[in-house]
Amino acid sequence: MNDAPVPAPPGPGDAAYPGRAAPGCATLTALDTAVAGCRACPRLVAWREQAARQAPPAHRAERYWARPVPGLGPPDASIALVGLAPSAHGGNRTGRMFTGDPSGDVLIRALYEVGLASGPTSRAADDGLRLLDTRITAPVHCAPPENAPTTAERDTCRPWLTAELGLLAPRLRVIVCLGGFGWRALLPVLRAAGRQLPRPQPVFGHGAHTLLTGGAGLPPLHLLGCYHPSRRNMATGTLTAPMLTDLLRRARELAADSG
Repeated sequence: MNDAPVPAPPGPGDAAYPGRAAPGCATLTALDTAVAGCRACPRLVAWREQAARQAPPAHRAERYWARPVPGLGPPDASIALVGLAPSAHGGNRTGRMFTGDPSGDVLIRALYEVGLASGPTSRAADDGLRLLDTRITAPVHCAPPENAPTTAERDTCRPWLTAELGLLAPRLRVIVCLGGFGWRALLPVLRAAGRQLPRPQPVFGHGAHTLLTGGAGLPPLHLLGCYHPSRRNMATGTLTAPMLTDLLRRARELAADSG
């Protein structure tokens, strides 16, 4: 299938660009390319580029990606992980989700331990790491100040997530939300895709589990909540390595049982 031409992004501030470009992407490759060219949110554009100019000493000699970070993983994944946004000196530096920062170190090791990654580390975009049956994405693709996107930025970025999950839908069986932000951002996307959400709508928590059904031939979809593997959560014990590994193992088992 050929992709429709992706509209060329104009300068910063065109909040309509994701909504114009995302629906025309017929493959994840085309979507990733369109995501990487987005300049829709002026505050995020300024911050991601400022972070590259003000790199800490350990990374000062490196050339930063300093663009939106596309999703990572194969197009036929049955498991999707939805995080928050790239970190200023992790994904924004390396150009790959959960790569080059402490959160990525924790997550990739856990994925490796349950058989969902080819190796235990994620240091650079060219390190050979492959995710196995798993796709990682985020509701916001640019690094935000203080790791805190605004509601408007989340909503502007939503068409990318909608399109990505739509392309994954035929094989997708489990979505793991890494944190409450991802959970809240995901629910409207699922509802718009025809998924039947329970009432009251499911509440985020570590280990929260909701089975979603939908019309139009959509397969059942398991929604799991997981605390984000942030440095703070790991330092305080809010999330531990065994907690994360156990939840990812559960996600893999649910995907296998639903296949």
